[in-house]
Amino acid sequence: MADTAKRLAREQETIVAMVRLYCRKHHGVSGGLCAECQALVDYAFARMDRCRYGAEKPTCNNCPTHCYQPARREQVRRVMRFAGPRMLYRHPLLAVLHLLADRNASADRNGSR
Repeated sequence: MADTAKRLAREQETIVAMVRLYCRKHHGVSGGLCAECQALVDYAFARMDRCRYGAEKPTCNNCPTHCYQPARREQVRRVMRFAGPRMLYRHPLLAVLHLLADRNASADRNGSR
């Protein structure tokens, strides 16, 4: 259970870091988030907290159930498309751990473990 709590906390930290990178560049906010980006983070946290898979939560990219509203899903997709490559320079540990989690979830889903 502690591992799950750590993993979810890391996922939350990762989404915040990505949104901050995006917000700084696209909305000119440094040191925090604009109201729109803060609302996106709050929404993402709520979705994580209510995930139907609980402790077995896959990364959103590998999830069979898309729980984000279509507009929010597109918003997160834009943020990740922009921030993903930059995460390797700004937050390398979070980026690598996120990529590994995504890869492990893909391997589990395909039965190659």
